[in-house]
Amino acid sequence: MTPSARLSALIELLDIIENTARPADALVSAYFRQRRYIGSKDRGAVSQELYALLRHYGRLTWWLNYLKAERTGRNLAIAYLFFVIKQSRSEIEAQFNGSKYAPAALEAPENKLLRDLKGHTFSHPQMPPSLANECPEWAYDTLKQRFSKTLERELAAMLQPAPLDLRANPLNITRDEALEQLKKLDLVVKPTSYSPYGLRVMNRPALGSIALLKNGSLEIQDEGSQLVALLCEAKPGERIVDFCAGAGGKTLTLAACMENKGRITACDVLANRLKRAEERFRKAGFHNIETHALESERSPWVKRHKESFDRVLVDAPCSGTGTWRRNPDARWRNLGPGLDILVPLQGSILQSASRLVKKGGRLVYATCSLLPDENEQQVQKFLDNNPDFKLVPVQSCTSFIASLPDTGDMMLLSPAQHGSDGFFAAVMQRQT
Repeated sequence: MTPSARLSALIELLDIIENTARPADALVSAYFRQRRYIGSKDRGAVSQELYALLRHYGRLTWWLNYLKAERTGRNLAIAYLFFVIKQSRSEIEAQFNGSKYAPAALEAPENKLLRDLKGHTFSHPQMPPSLANECPEWAYDTLKQRFSKTLERELAAMLQPAPLDLRANPLNITRDEALEQLKKLDLVVKPTSYSPYGLRVMNRPALGSIALLKNGSLEIQDEGSQLVALLCEAKPGERIVDFCAGAGGKTLTLAACMENKGRITACDVLANRLKRAEERFRKAGFHNIETHALESERSPWVKRHKESFDRVLVDAPCSGTGTWRRNPDARWRNLGPGLDILVPLQGSILQSASRLVKKGGRLVYATCSLLPDENEQQVQKFLDNNPDFKLVPVQSCTSFIASLPDTGDMMLLSPAQHGSDGFFAAVMQRQT
């Protein structure tokens, strides 16, 4: 594809995202599935440009509003090329040339936008601090309280592309063996800082070229997600529940800790996700995992299995503020429930799942959020209402982790400080 053809694809995707209430990653996948004639190199280039633009979406839309320009894919692309790529007016006009596969020539309102942009820098004194840092207003004050003087550094880190983290499946391969095989593919790769199974790939490979991903020897999983599962300290022969298993990444990490011995039950209210997870489990070679679809967090299954499990992991649905660098559109698009629904739901899920923990067993609560009301406050509320559970400092949960970042009795990871997605986890034990 020519640069102009890639720009056309970018504009098409932007218009689809603007007008479709689905996450950007799902829309991008569907777009390329319907256009298999687009080669992998071009798919990668267009996707990379799209996500780069989405990381600047708040400021770009502010400028369109400020200049009274319509929010279209073409106008977003024009503002992006001007402010972020720093192209001149003539360079932008040259790409909108109307030739085959290129965007149509600029129309009068778009020419006006280009004229109005001239002389401006991306920042503007009238731009609110939240927008200047690409943070939605509803989260800005809370994150400012959380990070105080380091807020801008944290938000800047969330504007960077997330690295590719992999987890070695110890049933098939050691981390050192995987490291050597990946280096033979000319990948820049290093062990993760905290997870003993993790590898971080620094360049952006075509995933289809990595055979270890196809045969279940490696799984894609952020280091923070790996650490959440490792904090459970699951042991061979135990009975474990992954209560909100989703796609099964943490379930697989638990199974690795258990050396394929014992029993893990992966639960979720989305049965289709569990079916897809089952394929991952089979490919990875684990036979100690069963799945169970729940009608809700208060399914009768929970009551029937009261106090039956050694470990219960609750990776609760949340705002996803810790994954903004991976899902930049999630900052601005209200595609799911807000905090007014999520926070009570998290409390209900945690309370219900706690019934599964046997005396002496442990309950691990986790989110991919950086907001205290979804994290520490949720845990404290649960402990206040359940005196038979006590907080276990995460620094003592070191069966699989040689050392953890010192974030206090609960774990809170952030992109700027730890290089992972933003993850929270707390470990609680039911008293005997």
